[in-house]
Amino acid sequence: MNRAASAVIPDRPPSLRESGPASPGILLVALGLVVNLGLLIWFGHTSGLDVGAPTAVESWSTVFLAICFQAAPFLAAGVLLAGLIITLVPRTALTYLLPRNPSWAVVSAGMAGLILPGCECASVPVARSLMAKGVPVAPALTFMLAAPAVNPIVLLATWVAFPAQPMMVVARFVAGLLTAVVVGWLFLRLQRWVTVPAVREAEPTTDRRAETFRRSAVHDLVHAGGFLVLGAAIAATVATTVPAETIGAIAESGPLSYLAAGAMAVVAAICSEADAFIAASFTEFAPTALLIFLTVGPMVDLKLIGMQAGVFGGRFAARFAPLTFVTAIIVAALVGTVLL
Repeated sequence: MNRAASAVIPDRPPSLRESGPASPGILLVALGLVVNLGLLIWFGHTSGLDVGAPTAVESWSTVFLAICFQAAPFLAAGVLLAGLIITLVPRTALTYLLPRNPSWAVVSAGMAGLILPGCECASVPVARSLMAKGVPVAPALTFMLAAPAVNPIVLLATWVAFPAQPMMVVARFVAGLLTAVVVGWLFLRLQRWVTVPAVREAEPTTDRRAETFRRSAVHDLVHAGGFLVLGAAIAATVATTVPAETIGAIAESGPLSYLAAGAMAVVAAICSEADAFIAASFTEFAPTALLIFLTVGPMVDLKLIGMQAGVFGGRFAARFAPLTFVTAIIVAALVGTVLL
């Protein structure tokens, strides 16, 4: 095992069984529904929205279900891929593929995001499995951010959504890759502040691989799925209570629109393979603001924050998400200014 990998593997990591995957996800599903119905009523009353009207409830349900159904297949794919990595890939195989230099390992992990055609929901459990196999935390997190931002399907969708702006595809690739790599480098310097709980599991024997795969899949699906529901419910609440007029006014607010575009990406919680079509409909916003929307969304949104909290812990999510959000806005604003 290389030096970078050995530096981040904890001495006493918990096993999957110690995490107790059965109950938290079920409780979070119920909590997400109850809390956000309360949020819908509270926001509705303060904004004058008639939450008792069928249209308000139907709008909330439509957005909530759309996010969940949109994300579910990719979450399932990520869970299955993560289980296969845990079960079949030897611990030393992945660590020896990365450069020994931690900074170059981050760059390599970012470029590896080009080969995984999935969305952000799949990248979280996959990143966890990479860590469990001995991949250093910084490259694993870099891959988690890069994969949904720069994979071929996302870039193709962006090209289709912006037929008159081919440079938007180039800008999205550059901004997404740079953001992932910069966050990875920052994590190398801030590991004591943005800590990741121990993620290491025993190498499965041949006769126990099926059980190892089952436990890994159940753990990731229940924990990440529960927080996915919570994030989707919050996103639906915000989407149904913010008037369209407010969005239009913010789009004309100059530099403030950059921050607003990033915030919209966080609360919209759109799959990275569909967000380009949503961004193309925001004709009020400048191209650089749209690029910020496309850069922030695959890396920081409400469902992702919830999933990261479920997989890596709330303390990690509370620090990693703001770090990624600020970095994504700065990088995308600079790239957009140069290329768009």
